Amino acid sequence: MSMTQTGKLTLRSDNPVETQGGNTSTFTRVNFPTPFPEGAEVVVFAQVQTFNGAHTPGLRIASVTPEGFLIRLNEIYATNAKSDGTHGNETVGWFASTV
Repeated sequence: MSMTQTGKLTLRSDNPVETQGGNTSTFTRVNFPTPFPEGAEVVVFAQVQTFNGAHTPGLRIASVTPEGFLIRLNEIYATNAKSDGTHGNETVGWFASTV
């Protein structure tokens, strides 16, 4: 039987676009309202719910555990649309489930 939890938070980015894999120093920690059972495999899906900035915000998720996850607003960084990485407040909704 799978378990699910949902939530939302406000994220912003005051840092440059993060392009180095594994660097989570600018991520925000999200703790689940109720931890999933120890040893559970948890997946997290997140989506920006607002449109408050001109550049396209991307999301990075890391370090998903039964207790929570790390998340960062990271503006899209593409060949002809390079952003400076900073971005104002956006509301992000998330959904977590065991698999």
